[in-house]
Amino acid sequence: MDVFTPAKRSEVMSRIRGRDTTPELAVRRFLHRSGFRFRLHADLPGRPDIVLPRWRTAILVHGCFWHRHAGCRLATTPSTNCEFWTRKFEQNTARDRRTTRALRRAGWKVIVVWQCEIGGGCLARLPALVRKGPRPQPRE
Repeated sequence: MDVFTPAKRSEVMSRIRGRDTTPELAVRRFLHRSGFRFRLHADLPGRPDIVLPRWRTAILVHGCFWHRHAGCRLATTPSTNCEFWTRKFEQNTARDRRTTRALRRAGWKVIVVWQCEIGGGCLARLPALVRKGPRPQPRE
């Protein structure tokens, strides 16, 4: 059962942002403190949240609820209007797959950071992931 009235739920949902989310800001702060310089929402397939051109790396910061992080406690499904939510989540995950594929085809390394991974020191491995291996080259 929803704890909000339909009007309040509508208000709450209308305030959800697509950019500058709390998880995205945390990743950006961490990368900047670690010495990385980046671009935001660059004109690439899927408009990645963070782009590190020097490393040819795109970082996608996914909210566990919206992008359906498998096995995560935050990836719940609302009990009302299930058909709508199921369709919405399927569209989101399909778009995520298309974006990742398009970026990799264009020669970009793709790193997905999940909302639930941000706390507890999981970001500490991010610099190693960015620097790992050779920089991808664009396919001709």
